[in-house]
Amino acid sequence: MSAPNLSVVVPVKNEAGNIAPLVAEIEAACAPLGFELIYVDDGSTDGTPDALAAARAGRPWMRVVRHARGGGQSAAVRSGVLAARAPVIATLDGDGQNDPAFIPALLAALEAGGERAGLAQGQRRGRKDGRFKMLQSRIANGVRGRILKDATRDTGCGLKVFRRAVYLRLPYFDALHRFMPALVVREGFLVVHHDVIDRPRLTGVSNYGLFDRLWVGLLDLAGVWWLIRRKRADPQPQELPAPAAAPADQDVGC
Repeated sequence: MSAPNLSVVVPVKNEAGNIAPLVAEIEAACAPLGFELIYVDDGSTDGTPDALAAARAGRPWMRVVRHARGGGQSAAVRSGVLAARAPVIATLDGDGQNDPAFIPALLAALEAGGERAGLAQGQRRGRKDGRFKMLQSRIANGVRGRILKDATRDTGCGLKVFRRAVYLRLPYFDALHRFMPALVVREGFLVVHHDVIDRPRLTGVSNYGLFDRLWVGLLDLAGVWWLIRRKRADPQPQELPAPAAAPADQDVGC
């Protein structure tokens, strides 16, 4: 298969009931873009592997990466990005709350920003999470915004489109996906934003990071703040061309 223009990466853990409907939605939204779909199964213990195998039937553009044991959402995203063959990556959560129909608009926003744009970040409207989860997110986003000044209202939205090369320049750590806007800016790239509509999850319950949105995230926040403060200006390295070869009839020594 020829290299795709876009790689869509979906991290999942125990999302068997959400696989088939979300794959169909991604296919409908991204088919005109020339894409591949990479599901990363983060050590599921339910019927997710079987659901992924069934979804792959007749879809040569769909790939599956499986973690032998759970590594968390950031690890799953990273595995998908490393496996991706396209220069641009789209990510979304595997529970159905992120609508794939917004991927083309995010891609267009990234391209409109030019080469300096490294990330198009979705920002959710009409959140469908429970009150406690929304309160945690609101507090975490508020604290993060005041400290990092990343000009992003909602970094926890799984809908993102970014350049693979930019992502691979970022320091990797658990919960990286929640701090991408600040770290992309740290590398000298622009972040553009696009509002997206949140939906209720299709089936099941959340498997990723309720507690770390607030308390554990404070340690990560301190680390990111330190990384930003330690960033130095890019020295802009440039390899010098090789010296011109001496003419064949020119003496080069005594």
